[in-house]
Amino acid sequence: MESAHRFSLFRYAAPNMFYPLAGRLAPKFALAAGVLALVGLYMGFFVAPTDAVQGEVYRVIFIHVPAAWMSMFIYLVMALWSGIGVVFNTRLSAMMAQALAPTGAMFCFVALWTGALWGRPTWGAYWVWDARLTSQLLLLFLYFGFMALTAAIEDPRRADKAGAILALVGAVNVPIIYFSVTWWNTLHQGASVSLTKAPSMATTMLWGMLIMALASWAYTIAVVLWRVRSLILERERHTEWVAAALDAAEARA
Repeated sequence: MESAHRFSLFRYAAPNMFYPLAGRLAPKFALAAGVLALVGLYMGFFVAPTDAVQGEVYRVIFIHVPAAWMSMFIYLVMALWSGIGVVFNTRLSAMMAQALAPTGAMFCFVALWTGALWGRPTWGAYWVWDARLTSQLLLLFLYFGFMALTAAIEDPRRADKAGAILALVGAVNVPIIYFSVTWWNTLHQGASVSLTKAPSMATTMLWGMLIMALASWAYTIAVVLWRVRSLILERERHTEWVAAALDAAEARA
C-alpha cells in the first residue's frame, strides 16, 4: 500500500502530470493568500498595540519580516530543487527552481526596501553597510545572477546545470544572513521569533506577523505553480500532450 502511494506521488514528477495538478491547486492557494493577507494586515495595522519604543513606525515589521524570511526560505527551496534536478536529472525540478527565482527576488527586494524605510527613523540612515544588510543584498544579486544565467544559455540542459551550480553555491549565504546578527556586532536587531526563547513582543504582534508569513507562503505557492505551468508549456511545446492541452483550452474558450 505504501509503495503504491509513493508511486502515485512520483508520477507527478512528469511535467504532463504536474501541469493539470498545478492548474487545480494555484487558485486555491491564491485565495488563501488573499484571505490570510487581509487578516494579517488588519491585525498588524489595527489590532496590534503601538510599540513603546519605536511608536507606529515598527508596523513595517508585518511586511519586512515575512519578506525577509521568504527571501531566504525560497532560495533554499530553489537550491533544493536545483540539487534534485542535478542528481536525478528531472526536467520538472529545474523548472521549479526557475519558477521560484523571480518571487524570491521580489521578496528580497521588499525586505531591503522596507528595511530602508524602517532604518531611516531608527538608525538615522536608509542604508548602512551592516553585515545583515550586505549579505541580504548579496542574496538579491544571487537571485538576479541565477535568472540571468539560465536565460543566457540557449540549451535548456546546460542552463539547468549552470543555474543549479550557482544556486547550490549561493545557498551558503543564507546561514550567513541568518546568523550575521550573532556572529558580528551589527546595528540590525536579533531574530524577531526564536525557537529557544519566549516571544518578546505582544501576542497580537506575533500572530499578525505569523499570519502574514503564511500569506506569503500561500502567495508564493500560487505564483510559482502558475509560472511553472508557463515554463512547462514552453519547454514541452513540441510534445503531443501540450498540443492537446492547448487545443482543449481553445475549445473551452
